[in-house]
Parts: sequence; structure tokens; C-alpha cells
Amino acid sequence: MALDEPKDADNTYTVDNFQYIVNKDFMEKVKPIKVDFTAFGFKVSSGVDSGSACSSCSTTGSCCS
Repeated sequence: MALDEPKDADNTYTVDNFQYIVNKDFMEKVKPIKVDFTAFGFKVSSGVDSGSACSSCSTTGSCCS
């Protein structure tokens, strides 16, 4: 997560007066995305299973292309 301005390749979502900008191609790979605010900061979760091996490089815990 980082501060950014929307670009042509992004979708913009407004939830509870917060604006989220997500790259369209990235969203297709990881959807759904959920952003929560906890006592420790933001927690981002997605449809990517970070415990499984990457299909293209067999790395565990990361997503590669």
C-alpha cells in the first residue's frame, strides 16, 4: 500500500470516505481485496493464497509472474 494518484490502468474505489486506487491487472490476479484497520495499522488480505507455491517459479509465500 502506498499513496498514489490514479492512472488510466487503475480502478478507483471509495469506501467510508477513503479512496483506494488499484491497478486493473493486479486486481484481476488478487481479487477480492480486503483492507482493515487494526490497532497495529492497516491489514490487507486478498484472494492470493500466500502459503501455496507460485505456479511459474514454485516459490512459497510470494507471487511471481
